Amino acid sequence: MARTMQNFHMQTQQQRIPSTSIVKRQEPSSIKIEATVAGQFLRKLFQIVFFIQLFLVSILVIVLTIRGLIYAGNTNRFHPKKWYPPLLVSTASAGIVSFIWQWICFHYPSRAIRSAFWVSPLLTCAAGIVHVLIGSPVSLAAGTIAVVSGLIQSLYACWVNLRFDYATKILTVSTSFPPEKTATFVTVSIIICVVYSSFLVIGIGGATATGTAFDVLFIVLILLTFTWSMQVIKNMLYVTISRVRYMNFACGLDMNTQIAFRDTVKYLVGSVCIGSALVPVNGTIRGSARAINLVAGDTDEFMFSCANCYSGIASTLITYGNRWGFVHVGVYNKGFVQASTDTWELLKRAELISLIDSDLTGVFCFLSGVAVGSICTIVGGTWTLTVHKSYATEVSIYAFLIGYFTCRIALAWHQACVSAYYVAYAENPESIRFDETIPARVEELRRYQS
Repeated sequence: MARTMQNFHMQTQQQRIPSTSIVKRQEPSSIKIEATVAGQFLRKLFQIVFFIQLFLVSILVIVLTIRGLIYAGNTNRFHPKKWYPPLLVSTASAGIVSFIWQWICFHYPSRAIRSAFWVSPLLTCAAGIVHVLIGSPVSLAAGTIAVVSGLIQSLYACWVNLRFDYATKILTVSTSFPPEKTATFVTVSIIICVVYSSFLVIGIGGATATGTAFDVLFIVLILLTFTWSMQVIKNMLYVTISRVRYMNFACGLDMNTQIAFRDTVKYLVGSVCIGSALVPVNGTIRGSARAINLVAGDTDEFMFSCANCYSGIASTLITYGNRWGFVHVGVYNKGFVQASTDTWELLKRAELISLIDSDLTGVFCFLSGVAVGSICTIVGGTWTLTVHKSYATEVSIYAFLIGYFTCRIALAWHQACVSAYYVAYAENPESIRFDETIPARVEELRRYQS
């Protein structure tokens, strides 16, 4: 056994992260990876840019906070005691609800999936009603969007309810044996998210106190860096967990989660930063392309042509930036674009594209995020509406964003396990470590399409 493991180690020595003592069985033609100078430079550049923007935004937040408190002490325009508590309590609520929800998803996946698809529309509509009650032009627009979104979510849940059983099966089989200390990593990630969100909220409050044109720009910059940072935190956890689960699915090996996380921090931050910027954009474009294709149909030639063109662009983009690529980023230390291309080709060769397109795991995580964000909106919005109505719109919007991203971070390990399962299966469908979950679903889809 020791000699066999040594042979495997020699096969993958040039592709693996240097400090990793794992083994992997793979076809030689698919693992000859050499990072180009341009690829290494891009990864390093994104890593440097990420840490620089964290540093600069931290300074900006501190300056805005001090300036805002001085301004609030000299005027009666801004009331910190009425602005901060609702938002900080909403942030704390996001952490608590997200942790509880990911625990429910692990222990009761069937109930969790059905609840997400049916409760999320209700909570979204409730958040929309809160915005309507606030009554400002921005909140009325947000409320209208929320109510319409809730109705669309309800219709979508009716449309995909037949897929719930498979979603439950794939989530159960992929997360049945979570990596060691998963709860610890999830808890720490949520705490970091809550603390960092609270820190940025304090700075946003300072900018709100003065409310100049530059302050609006500062708030936008803070929200942009918040979005990217939350994606990076989520995907650091995603890469770590997917690597550990991939090694178990592909080789039957139990890798130390701490080692995987150490390697992620030491070697993969640049790739994670790139993926965190590309995946949300590409995913949104591809999702909108699928929706447009569904609406356009084939009755109108012009609409069909435009939808087909847009769909082609979306398909090209998703090839070079998709969440499945994070698995190979963690396992082989590939650049993100290379990893995305390789995993997409694997999924194509295994004829799994239609399967992952119909898989509800990503939608489930999204709706869970929307639900938690809506809860935070209700908490923060109703509180602020009671104590100081003029603050309610912005507090509600900030609370939603914090709740959404906190929940997505909490559920990252579930999605990582599912991705690792698909990628490992695509590489070796004949492995005895896989049951009939995927083959049975593929056969079912073929019968349906025929």
